[in-house]
Formats: sequence, C-alpha cells, structure tokens
Amino acid sequence: MQLETFTEIMDQNGLDNKGFEKGYENGMEKTPSILTLQNNDNNFDTSSRLKLTKDSFPEKNGKKYPSKEESYDPFSNRDKSHATSSMGAFVHMVKSSLGTGILAMPGAFKNGGLIFGVIGTLLTGLICTHCVHMMVYCSQILSIRVKRPTLSFAETAEVSFQTGPPKYRFLASFAREMINVTLFCTYFFGNTVYIIFIARTFEQVIEGHAHFGWDVRVYIVLLAFVLVPLGIIRTLKYLVPFSAIATAFISFGLALTLYYTFSEMPSDVSNRDFIGTPLKIPLFFSTVLFAMEGIGTVLPIENSMNKPQQFLGCPGVLNGAMSIVVILYVVVGFFGYLRFGNATQATVTLNLPDSALAESVKILVALSVLLTYGLQFTVPSEIVWKRLGPRVSEDKQDMGYYIMRGSMIIGTVIVAIMLPSLAPIISLVGAICFSILGLFCPAVIEIITFWEEGYGKYQWKFYKNVFLIFLSIFSLVSGSYASILEILDAIKHGEL
Repeated sequence: MQLETFTEIMDQNGLDNKGFEKGYENGMEKTPSILTLQNNDNNFDTSSRLKLTKDSFPEKNGKKYPSKEESYDPFSNRDKSHATSSMGAFVHMVKSSLGTGILAMPGAFKNGGLIFGVIGTLLTGLICTHCVHMMVYCSQILSIRVKRPTLSFAETAEVSFQTGPPKYRFLASFAREMINVTLFCTYFFGNTVYIIFIARTFEQVIEGHAHFGWDVRVYIVLLAFVLVPLGIIRTLKYLVPFSAIATAFISFGLALTLYYTFSEMPSDVSNRDFIGTPLKIPLFFSTVLFAMEGIGTVLPIENSMNKPQQFLGCPGVLNGAMSIVVILYVVVGFFGYLRFGNATQATVTLNLPDSALAESVKILVALSVLLTYGLQFTVPSEIVWKRLGPRVSEDKQDMGYYIMRGSMIIGTVIVAIMLPSLAPIISLVGAICFSILGLFCPAVIEIITFWEEGYGKYQWKFYKNVFLIFLSIFSLVSGSYASILEILDAIKHGEL
C-alpha cells in the first residue's frame, strides 16, 4: 500500500492548494486526485455533484448507450496539458503498489508458509490485477455513456448504477458514498498502522541504547507532537519536498534491508513452515491485500496519461507494472521469512540487527513514513471536509478546516494507543478495507455496467464476478475474525 503517489499525480495535473480550501467536486476537465475531478478554475466546489438526466445519454431500443452517430471518445476530450507518458504511468503504478507494505511480506509468508506463500501471492496479484482491469475498463465505458472525459472511483460506481438497470438506480448515491466511506477508512486506518510502525521502530532503537523501559504508547503520544503540525499542512507545494525525501529514504532503506536479508541465509531451514495453519491463512491474504492493493490510485494514473489506450491490454502499463510488483513481493516475502523464520516480525526492518547501519535503515524507513503523513492524510480530510465545510461560516473556514484535520490526526493517535499491535492491525485493515475496495466493488460495478449488454458466452463474466464477491466476503469475514483473535490473544498475554 503506497499512499503518497496520488500527490505526484495531482501535481502533474496542475492542482494547487486552492483545490483543498473548499473541498472537491466533480468537474471533468482534469483528474487531480484519487477522489475527485477538477473544474476549470482549479477550485473544488462542494455545491455541485455529477448529475445525470435523461438527456445525459441517449436511449436506443430501451438501452441507455450512445449511438454510433453520437459516439464519444473520452480520451480525445481530456485535458493533456500536464499529461503523463506511458513510462511515467508505469513508474507511478509500481510506486502505488510498491510502498512500505512490501516490508510486511515476510510476516505474511510467516502466516502462509513458503510454498503456499508463493502460490497465494501470485494468485492474489493475478486477482488484484484483474479487478483493477475491470474497474478501469468499466470507467472508460461509462465515460462514453455519459460523455465525460474522466470518472473517479466513486463516480464510476455512481454512474454504473445511474445508467444501469432501472430497478437498481436508486442505489447510485449509496454506491458513491460506499466508495468514499471505504476510501476514508482505508486511508484513516492506514495512517494508524503507520503511526504504530513509526512508534515501534523508534521504541526498538531508543530502548536498545537508553533503556528507558517506556511502553510503546509513550512513543505514540510523543509522536503526536510531530504529527499534528506536520499533518495539518494543507498547501501541497510545501508537502512535495517531504514526499521526495521520503521516497529517497524508503528506497535506500529497502535496498539495505534486502542486503541484510540475503547476506546471512541460514543453513538449516527445517523449522520453516511450507504451508500455514488454516487459522493463519486468512491473515496471510489480508496482509498481502494490505501490502499490494493500490486501487485507489489507479484511475488518476490512467486519467493522467497522454495515451490512456496503452494502460490496459497486453503488455500494457497495468500488466507490466503489476508483474514487477508481484515478483518483488514474492522475492521479499519468501527470502525474508526464509532468513528470519518464526522470529519474523510484522515489518522486516524490526528484524534487522542492532548495528549502526541497520539502525540507520530502521530510522530512515520510519522517517519516510513520517514525512509523507501529511500527504497521506489529505484523502480522509477532504472526504470529511466536503460534508463539514458547507456547515462552517465563510469567515471561519480556515479555522474550521485546521480544527477538523487536527482532530482527525488525534483520532488516529488514539486508535494507535488503543491497539498498538502492528501485525493484527495490518491484517484487519487489509481484510475489511481492501476486500471491499479491491475485490467487492469492481465485481459489482462490472455486473451493473454490463447488465444490458450481457456477460459473454455462458454468462461467464457474471459467474466470475459472483465468485469474486463471495471471495471478498470470505476474505473480509475470515480475515477480520483471525485478526480479532490475534488482538484478543495479544491482550490476554499483556502485549496490548
């Protein structure tokens, strides 16, 4: 899971801080963020929303599709003044899925086992890639139907129901809000995970030298004094340097982590599990979903491309990027667990030795997460401010925004204090948020989008999507259950 990539996309599309002073809206000239699309004056207007009428798309033979005479090419109508090349989109795709989550892969293999871990990661990568493909293709089809250059994730869900079967059109607003709520939870609790990760890292390094004997909650509280001023920064241009430094830190840290992993491989690996226990398998899949899933950044990347036709297809930007991501996740997970065995921790940097170089790696990786906290917090902040902003008087907009954002940051700190165990929280967030966002929603969107057109020979697409829906529900229930058991076990043994 990589959260800072969307800011780079915003910057490429000309978004400045004005866009975050009013919330966001659904204008269609550019694609500045994961959540929304920008209007002509680079301001977000909370008063407007994508509204479709019976004239938004023609009716032919009882179906709401544009005729050949009225065919619409969304690609040619996009603003490409800040367009991204296919290679640039490829890099963004890799970064959006290849973030700090890769450091959790050895912990995932600890739950899944060496053989099952390889097979399970490959299958999860294949399914995630297919779901992303479905979502992007549906967004392109729906853009043609409503004659809009681009659609965000939430808008894609909304328009699929608005143009779908009449009996389900009343669910359009619910679908949009469901995506927004899930995105909020994904980024809010994702930031909570990162707070725990930072605190655990500094606890390990500091206690290794000073021996204060402080509980990790003390480090979380102290961290709040840095997070609040850093997290309430709303001007993107001031945050971009932090993102650049963070990218350098995480790259250097990951390289040295791999060096330590491969440098001292044990000769006896007989105590490594090849297949995890049934209770641990859901934790494996939830962790892999948390680490790998970057569906929230996909549409902004595709929408920002100079040649969006090259995003899908074979080889295509999506397939090429995800192939590299999945291979790297398998390599890091397999050899990380092979190296550290049952001592493998929730993030592999915590397994590094106490040498000066290893501790510098831990600190660099923790700082990389800390420096992007403000960028990562923009998404949940804007979801809340979109609803809260219109209720605040014009002369108190700035103060209201800062109070709201500061309160939300404190909220993530409180959650981290309540549940400071990293591994089960990663699994829980992956099980709930990414099962819904990455599996369930794309499957439902494709079913509704092609309701009238059909699902291919023997209706195979319909049955495939039904399978994905049941898979997402199973992943949500089983992963949540296993994660909650892990949390309860940690409480029972005094670890929380």
